[in-house]
Amino acid sequence: MTQLNTDIGASCSIKIWTGALPATCATADAGTNIATFTGNAGGFGTVLTGVLTASAVAPTVGINGGGTAVHFRIYNGANVILQGTCGLAASDMILTNTSIANGQTCNFTSLTVTAYGV
Repeated sequence: MTQLNTDIGASCSIKIWTGALPATCATADAGTNIATFTGNAGGFGTVLTGVLTASAVAPTVGINGGGTAVHFRIYNGANVILQGTCGLAASDMILTNTSIANGQTCNFTSLTVTAYGV
């Protein structure tokens, strides 16, 4: 998980998408990108007992006409490093609102990744 944290890096972008979660990080983006967060300059997050937890990032606003958030992808440059589900509860990323309108403030309260087998 420490290596994943390093691979993501401080200058990552976190994009929220409509549509089904792609099968793998190597699969093309799916849906519409409705919000993009800029990574925390202090580093992506922290690792404790096999769980990577994202640091807080500044809120962003809905783009591209908005829509319903279904999944997120984390990019280091053009490369997808990580992806997961987003929702109001029981998801990898917990958003304050999954119905994101164009120009509406958007934020997440939690983003965690748990190592396999933990």
